[in-house]
Amino acid sequence: MTSMQTRVRPSAPDTSTQPPRKVPPQAPPPVKEVGLRSLLPYLQGHWRTLGAVAVLSLATTLLTLSQPVMTREVLANIEAERPVGSLVALLVAALLVVAVLSGFRDYLLQRAAEGLVLTARRRLVARLLRMPIIEYDRRRTGDLLSRVGSDTTLLRAVVTSGLFDTVTNVLMVVGSAGMMFVIDPTLFAATALGIGLGVAGVLGLARRVRGASRDAQDRIGEMTAAVERAISAVRTIRASGAEEREERAVDGYAKDAFDAGMRIAKLQAMINPITSTTIQLAFLVVLGLGGARVASGAIQVGDLVAFVLFLFMLWFPLGRALNGYARLQTGLGALQRIEEVLVLPQESDVAGPEDLAAVRLAGRPAPGGPLSVRERTAPDAPPALAPAIEFDRVSFGYGNGETVLRDVSLTVAHGTRTALVGPSGAGKSTLLSLVERFYDVTSGAVRVGGTDVRELPRTRLRHSLGYVEQSAPVLAGTVRDNLSLAAPGATDEDMRRVLRSVNLEQVIMRAPLGLDTEVGEGGVLLSGGERQRLALARTFLAAPPIMLLDEATSNLDARNEALMRNAINEVIADRSLLVVAHRLSTVVDSDQIVVLEHGEVVATGSHDELTDSSPLYRELASHQLLIK
Repeated sequence: MTSMQTRVRPSAPDTSTQPPRKVPPQAPPPVKEVGLRSLLPYLQGHWRTLGAVAVLSLATTLLTLSQPVMTREVLANIEAERPVGSLVALLVAALLVVAVLSGFRDYLLQRAAEGLVLTARRRLVARLLRMPIIEYDRRRTGDLLSRVGSDTTLLRAVVTSGLFDTVTNVLMVVGSAGMMFVIDPTLFAATALGIGLGVAGVLGLARRVRGASRDAQDRIGEMTAAVERAISAVRTIRASGAEEREERAVDGYAKDAFDAGMRIAKLQAMINPITSTTIQLAFLVVLGLGGARVASGAIQVGDLVAFVLFLFMLWFPLGRALNGYARLQTGLGALQRIEEVLVLPQESDVAGPEDLAAVRLAGRPAPGGPLSVRERTAPDAPPALAPAIEFDRVSFGYGNGETVLRDVSLTVAHGTRTALVGPSGAGKSTLLSLVERFYDVTSGAVRVGGTDVRELPRTRLRHSLGYVEQSAPVLAGTVRDNLSLAAPGATDEDMRRVLRSVNLEQVIMRAPLGLDTEVGEGGVLLSGGERQRLALARTFLAAPPIMLLDEATSNLDARNEALMRNAINEVIADRSLLVVAHRLSTVVDSDQIVVLEHGEVVATGSHDELTDSSPLYRELASHQLLIK
């Protein structure tokens, strides 16, 4: 989605937890125009409530329509000098019953509407948490959040002031119109002609509201994304003195949202005057023509009074029905945006036909069978033949025409440590993402325990892997929340043990709340090194058989780096490790070091071997004073 105006974004750094990628933006898949039928999946579980609402609405409509009839009978009895006490009591009882039933009906309706919003949010969150990673790369977080927040809120109006007002008030309009026709067809025909012209004009305007509403929600999504971007990098923005530039950028998006909202306001502002003018003209016609017909003896005074009362009963419901129809279009515009997210693909835990076809093209997996899923606390014995991880002539690109990896082949034997080194942009982090199957290879195969990862259920695959991202993200919440993310059954003692192994126990436990200490949004209450150690502790606690570490010690001082190396050595004693590192001091003792450049493997060997055989590795090592 693009803004209505071309904007130059300020150059504040992106603090997203994902490394920057050249992934082209992509519009949501086309979604056919939604209608009321599209609401049906959201109403599951609420049919009984809505049925009760319908019954109560019908009852209140019939009781309301009976009131002018009873009023006419009261006037007729007064004119004939007959007693009217019982009729008046019945009329008052009808008024009270309508009030009670209407209140109960409105409560049930609001309950159903809130249930619809809850259903929509659950479906959206379930989809957002399971989309392929590349979909997050293509879209702005703030816009996705606005669909969960403001768009779903608009669905409430679809059920309450939209669908309900339209349907129930149409029933009242039809009933009133029918009674008016029974009283005097001639007077009804004159009234209906004027009202029909007004209704046609309002419906034409209301249809334009849906497109305007969707556009307004798009603008709100862009504004939310801009605000989310600014807040996530607020320290960098202030340090750069860029507050005013960011404010102008967000203000521009806010102005776009304002303009879109004003277009809706103009359309809706035209609806009310047309409706009220139409009814007022109809009322004048009734007074003039109706008075003439009473004078001519065609109808009685009581008939005219009843006709006018029915006109008033038609007047207010008609206005509410037309406004409800306009609000219904607004809600359907929001539903369109929600459906755009729900049609996005999601990761499947079962290999699909495309996955298996790709595996067949790449060849069968090496001998050794599939990797055993280990218990979270202790690994099983590794298969004897197949390597822990194997990259078999892997090539990959993000979809913008640029190839990130070219014909990469390497293996990680069980119980060994393999390091990936090389210049920035060489494709090191991408290799880890392919093992986790955040992305699928363009060609070749990635195998874990001898089985192509596309043949393994994602849940099973990822339970056997421990992954520490380059940015070492920490979730808002407590230390306990973060540690138990991948090991929900861990005890307090287990947590203290892993904190001790990463030299973080004293820092955490000296706080008054200990493991229940808040870490702040994104771990802002911790230092960079503490966040990195907490992320490592989280992976150590899960105790997976294979660990993937992406620059996992880049923020540590020399003392903590040495302690961390010892902790890693202890943890991976019977596990396999694939680590990305720019600081070669952390990986010089690896069993195997793989040098990458421009997405290709240019050298493989130990530290001593590579210093002799690889000019690139020798250059990297000399810059870090590891060799003279």
